[in-house]
Amino acid sequence: MSSPRKSGPDRRAFLIMPLALAACGFTPAYQKGGPAEALLGTVRAADPSTKDAFAFVQRIEERLGRPERHAYDLTYEIGTRTVGVGITADNRTTRYNLEGWVRYRLVDGAGTTVAQGRAQSFTAFAATGSTVAMLAAEEDAQVRLMRILADQVVAQMIAQLARRG
Repeated sequence: MSSPRKSGPDRRAFLIMPLALAACGFTPAYQKGGPAEALLGTVRAADPSTKDAFAFVQRIEERLGRPERHAYDLTYEIGTRTVGVGITADNRTTRYNLEGWVRYRLVDGAGTTVAQGRAQSFTAFAATGSTVAMLAAEEDAQVRLMRILADQVVAQMIAQLARRG
């Protein structure tokens, strides 16, 4: 008696996938000579002047490395807003969304813009418990949001460099 066949892709599909991707012109961004390599250790982000900007720049440097060979300048503008989303019957807010966006521009040494765009996302935090707990939750949410935005900016810059060839 044979066992019933499982639904979904089989192992052969996974073995063939790299060949199919290579045939369509797909190139991994982080491979040697890929678009991400041009950014590694070469991007100098503008000096942060706020806690949000500090967290943003810290994540950019985690992803791309500290600028050892300064080839690009990254300027950015960050905006956030807090929106109450969980309100009790007695009109107390118990949950907040922290929404954020960043507008950025990556410029090479000749002053040419090589990448630019906007990233946006949100995260949430609870306002239950003590005031100290709420402030800690809000600060944690701000750091999480800046990390998310920085990851999006890095991905967008890599994609734009890949399109430039």
